[in-house]
Amino acid sequence: MKKVLVLEDEANIRSFIVINLKRYGYEPIEAETGEAALECLRNNPDIGVALLDVMLPGIDGFEFAKTVRSLNENIPILFMTARDDFASKQRGYRIGVDDYMVKPIDLDELFLRIGALLR
Repeated sequence: MKKVLVLEDEANIRSFIVINLKRYGYEPIEAETGEAALECLRNNPDIGVALLDVMLPGIDGFEFAKTVRSLNENIPILFMTARDDFASKQRGYRIGVDDYMVKPIDLDELFLRIGALLR
């Protein structure tokens, strides 16, 4: 079973994604903050993909992605964010994000993208 890190500060969104990850046969690892997500990565080196929001308290998604890239350049990162401006997308891709989805997220599309990233 592939582990998927879900870094989302909004509990209702995180819970919705986690429930659906389980339905699709994934093992979700949840984190509410960037700091907690870094600890999850340290404790779960076999995480297959990281799903994360950009706007987070403390370490934001951009800083988290930079840190992940410095620790593990192979883990796929997918941003799920309300930030739909080109500058944010450009910044994310330049940091090394593999994919970028704008909220609200279509679940079918999310799972297609997760599958593609895990291939």
